[in-house]
Amino acid sequence: MVAPEGAEQDELTKPWEAVREAGGSPVLVSTKAGKVRARHHLDEGDEFPVNAVVADVSAADYDALVLPGGVANPDFLRMDPRAVEFVSSFFSRSKPVAVICHGPWTLVEAGVLRGRTLTSWPSLRTDLTNAGAHWVDSEVEIDRSGPNVLVSSRKPDDLPAFNRALVEQFAGADRS
Repeated sequence: MVAPEGAEQDELTKPWEAVREAGGSPVLVSTKAGKVRARHHLDEGDEFPVNAVVADVSAADYDALVLPGGVANPDFLRMDPRAVEFVSSFFSRSKPVAVICHGPWTLVEAGVLRGRTLTSWPSLRTDLTNAGAHWVDSEVEIDRSGPNVLVSSRKPDDLPAFNRALVEQFAGADRS
């Protein structure tokens, strides 16, 4: 899931490709219909067609969730109550979630991090700690201590490890 503007392009497209190569069928969910505009850090990136709007779907419709970063993307998402509820429902339904870079800001807003261990872009450390999480500085972190599996990585350079971990964890997800 991404906001209409601000997702880091590689953090959107690389996991998408990894899921598809593993036989999955990724769906681009956003808060508005139409297209989303990705970013290459602060530079404008490509546009991608939205497949579903968060107001019209449920976590029950999906096996797992990927939350790309980009500084603006999670900030927009955490200000949308429907997006926050959508994210939260993956945790309450015990479905795996993968999040990278600034993406955990949406998880902070959803209130799902207490007692969880994850990594992120280093500037989120205080936010995650204040939300009750244990922050670590690692290429990829897989936390199984909560109701679901939570995969996290720090930055675009970590995408190869992040993609391997999310594909492995998503492949083992209960499809109910």
